[in-house]
Amino acid sequence: LLWHMSSQDKTVRKLDSLYLGPKNDIDINHINSSLNNESIQYNITPDQVADIIADKNAVALFQGRSESGPRALGNRSILYDPRDPNGKDIVNQFKKREWFRPYGASVLENEYKEYFDLDWVSPYMLYNSKVTTHKFPAITHKDGTCRIQTVSENHDKYYSLLSEFKKLTGYSVLLNTSFNLQGSAIVGKVSHAMEVFDKTDADVLVLGDEIITK
Repeated sequence: LLWHMSSQDKTVRKLDSLYLGPKNDIDINHINSSLNNESIQYNITPDQVADIIADKNAVALFQGRSESGPRALGNRSILYDPRDPNGKDIVNQFKKREWFRPYGASVLENEYKEYFDLDWVSPYMLYNSKVTTHKFPAITHKDGTCRIQTVSENHDKYYSLLSEFKKLTGYSVLLNTSFNLQGSAIVGKVSHAMEVFDKTDADVLVLGDEIITK
């Protein structure tokens, strides 16, 4: 804003990414020394994470640079299986949110029309869409809609996770909500991620290529 005010530069530039926040280095040795009742597994792969989610486990995800904007987009997210009829209540409970609060979803960009009635991509999770299937009760609001994020191959790690989830379940869709508790900011530092993880009922914390389980 200051740049535009001072320079009067009115050039329109394409927005290619909202992953503009800080990238925190993950010091596994430091994390390992601070664990209490958790265990750590190294060098995990997207198919392993997808398998954990498909088993109805909530996964907190902390990777890369944080999102800039109103939505978690797969770098500071809590993920859950959208097929679980009790999924919304489960996630609302450990995020300490009101029972009626809905959840958004992430879906592969080349497949979103299979599940949602939307005529354009939604990479920043800003558009509501009618859900055209009954397979995802955890993300379908009372009015039959869901706010969706379409994920392209530009976000290779998150794209790979959604692809692996489809291999397991047949669906390239995940419940995606911000990695925080009600009334607090989305996690910024690794230490903050560990603190929030300890306070929730999330089962697994993915830190980059490592995984921490309670």
